[in-house]
Amino acid sequence: MLALIPLIALLWQSQSDLAKVGQMTTLETRYVVDVVGDMQRLDGAVVDLERSIRQYAVIRTEKVATLSDNALDQFAVAADNLCQALSVQRTCERLSEQLGDLSDYRIIEDQLLLNAYLANVSRSVSQLRGDVELAISERVKVQQDDLNAMQAKQAWSTAMLVSVSLLLILLGSQLIVNPVNKLKQIIRIVAHQQGDLPPLSRQAPRELIDVEKDLHWLYDRLGQLEHIRTALLRHAAHELKTPLASIKEGCSLLSENVVGDLNDPQREILSLLSASTQRLNTLIEKLLDYNLLLQQAQPDIVKTDAKKLVDACLGDYALALQEREVTVSVESSHIWADEELFRRILDNLVSNAVAHGAVGRPINVHIYLDNNFAILDVANRGKRIAKESVATLFEPFTRGAEPRNDNVIGTGLGLSIVADCARLMHGDVQVVDVDYADVCFRVTIPQQEK
Repeated sequence: MLALIPLIALLWQSQSDLAKVGQMTTLETRYVVDVVGDMQRLDGAVVDLERSIRQYAVIRTEKVATLSDNALDQFAVAADNLCQALSVQRTCERLSEQLGDLSDYRIIEDQLLLNAYLANVSRSVSQLRGDVELAISERVKVQQDDLNAMQAKQAWSTAMLVSVSLLLILLGSQLIVNPVNKLKQIIRIVAHQQGDLPPLSRQAPRELIDVEKDLHWLYDRLGQLEHIRTALLRHAAHELKTPLASIKEGCSLLSENVVGDLNDPQREILSLLSASTQRLNTLIEKLLDYNLLLQQAQPDIVKTDAKKLVDACLGDYALALQEREVTVSVESSHIWADEELFRRILDNLVSNAVAHGAVGRPINVHIYLDNNFAILDVANRGKRIAKESVATLFEPFTRGAEPRNDNVIGTGLGLSIVADCARLMHGDVQVVDVDYADVCFRVTIPQQEK
């Protein structure tokens, strides 16, 4: 509405100027019509006057004299009306003197003198005709100048008011765009949980301020939920480890025949219990690992021996990799990374390849540098990952649809831990297509010295 005020003012001024132009045109048209009419009547009157006086010079009767007097009166009235409209004082005074001389036509005996008087009147009438044309031309020129001035004024007013209107539109747009950009920034912060929210806006549309307040409330609520989730994971994992330790100790005592010898069926059941206990212990360690990762704020980027970390990871998985060939290619012996985070990435990707890769098929681990980035590729053979599953593959507590080779129901945290570790080191992870394997996870970490 504020931006429309200059346009409304421009419309009002345009209407006012049009009204002035219409009034001016009406007045000038009326003037031209009146002056031309008076001139036509004066031309007719001078013809009648000259004819009647010349008739009187031939026929000197009272009747012709009366017609001549009437012609003089009509000519005088027409000349007076025209002179008032033209305001040409000199010509009108001369014409008045000539009419005075001609009014004594009764006593003029000299025909040449009478002809001279009539010729003078005719010349004065011709002069008035020229004055009429000049007056009309001057009025038209004045009107044209007024129209040009009005047009220039209208152009300047249009430029100024439209500019003001555009500035107001830009100002109004900025008052909306800035809060919207701030809302987008808040949404990004809430989505990625990075940094603190900016303070509430003070100058913005009320509806956008309400949305911003709701986003602040949502951010606080998500923080509370995140704190509850972290506490739940921590307490649940620790509470489970205590009875699990007792179960493991009991299984160990039974397997050592401390409480007596076991028969074959009992040893089989004890073996199943021990395997399940070990798997449960692995799941609890995953939960603890994820909980520690959530609490880590900043990575410790140091120069890391990548080959040493890979060898240590493969050593931990030696039993699971007995029937598999692992191809390791480390083109860069040292990379800049957080050792603990990079080791977690290796553990989870290798564990994922063992659990979901085809049994007996090779696993590839490749580390190299590319455009100041450290690249880690862990590839395996087996069933390809569906494209519709890639979007949610790295979300926490998301498990794949395919069964694992070890028949263990996972927590769905492995790949999420990989993504969070890469993110903490300002990198990312994605599924890529390679020609030597069916599934390949690629971790990209920027190389920046601490």
